[in-house]
Amino acid sequence: MNKQGRFTGMFAFTLVSIGQAISLVGSGMTQFAITIWAWQETGQATTLALTGFFGFAPVVLISPFAGALVDRLNRKLVMMLSDFAAGLGTIALFALFLSDNLQIWHLYILGTFVGVFQAFQWPAYSAAITMMLPKEQYARANGMLELARSSSRVLAPVLAGALIGLSGLSLVFIIDIVTFLFAIGSLLLIYIPQPETSPEGRSGSGSLWKEAGFGFKYIWNRPSLFGLQMVFFFLNLSAMFGFTVMAAMILARTQNDTVILGSVQSAGAIGGVAGGLLLSIWGGPKRRIHGVLLGMIGESIFHTILMGIGRSMTLWGIASFFGGLIIPMINGSNQAIWQAKIPPDVQGRVFSVRRLIAQITVPIAMLLAGPLADYVFEPAMEEGGTLIPIFGDLVGTGPGAGMASMFIIAGIMGVIVGIGGYSFPVIRDVEMILPDHDGVD
Repeated sequence: MNKQGRFTGMFAFTLVSIGQAISLVGSGMTQFAITIWAWQETGQATTLALTGFFGFAPVVLISPFAGALVDRLNRKLVMMLSDFAAGLGTIALFALFLSDNLQIWHLYILGTFVGVFQAFQWPAYSAAITMMLPKEQYARANGMLELARSSSRVLAPVLAGALIGLSGLSLVFIIDIVTFLFAIGSLLLIYIPQPETSPEGRSGSGSLWKEAGFGFKYIWNRPSLFGLQMVFFFLNLSAMFGFTVMAAMILARTQNDTVILGSVQSAGAIGGVAGGLLLSIWGGPKRRIHGVLLGMIGESIFHTILMGIGRSMTLWGIASFFGGLIIPMINGSNQAIWQAKIPPDVQGRVFSVRRLIAQITVPIAMLLAGPLADYVFEPAMEEGGTLIPIFGDLVGTGPGAGMASMFIIAGIMGVIVGIGGYSFPVIRDVEMILPDHDGVD
């Protein structure tokens, strides 16, 4: 503890992880419930894709400004405000539902509101890890966060599915609202130091516009970091082309069986728990880049392609499990590279731009995937469709087959991206090319 009676170090970080895990259970339950509700209202993949788009696009688009503000403000306060805004969004949904006024467009508006505040959350949490822990613990800490996210995803679909059947959406919303108190409460108990100003921080200080642009210049002037983000740029484009329509594909292929959808999502979460636990204990490969690139190749084969080939809960569950197992390794290894290389006082700015570069393709893929599924791939995989000679033997025909073929395409693209990353020494050797921010390798 520090002099103010706040917890510090790994114990403090563990408290934050537990609070986040509990809060994420509630958020995951609401997301699952809203997905089912929106599908039942419209029966279109485009609706689910747009719901994801409006929630995610603000996170990406305002990230540079969010990162600049994170470096200016108290990071603990920023984290608390982000959690509070998410809670307000759920309260608004609950009020609309109770008054029988909830409509699809409300999901878009509230998703945008929450997304704006979530743009602050990730750089604040990432930069906080750097200040709370020594760099030897970065990968383990990131593994713990992945463990918290995955643990919540084990429970959320199962609980939400059961509660929807028993009492509708109301109890799901109430539980979500209560769980936000755990996230905020855990932050009240801990101390997060503010970073000292580095030479990079002094050179990048100034107006909000200048500080927002600093992250772009920092990454652009370091080709290894820029190249690493371009790998994620293309991987996210390919992966989201498939996974945007995953819920719609499973519901279409199972006659709207929410139990199967929830079970598949829970299998992925169980895999994520295993992957996060493995990373927390092991710490990942000594050369983090192998965890990134080999992980991308494995995820594309054993998660994306297998998800498309599957036509039963068993195969979908296996694919989801492997995806959950591998993704913490990719994200945790990548995060450890950046946390070791970037000075702590500019991590908010740099990490936000890093997110923009890597994930700007996600909302684009979300906008494209829904209409392509509804109006191109699904019709092309009906009896006599034009794509049946190409994908018919792998995914069959009928409802959901078109979306399954999108997974096959996405997986092949992902394998190409992972192999391509190894082809460029500036990416492959990023850890040797760039010095650690503390000058100790």
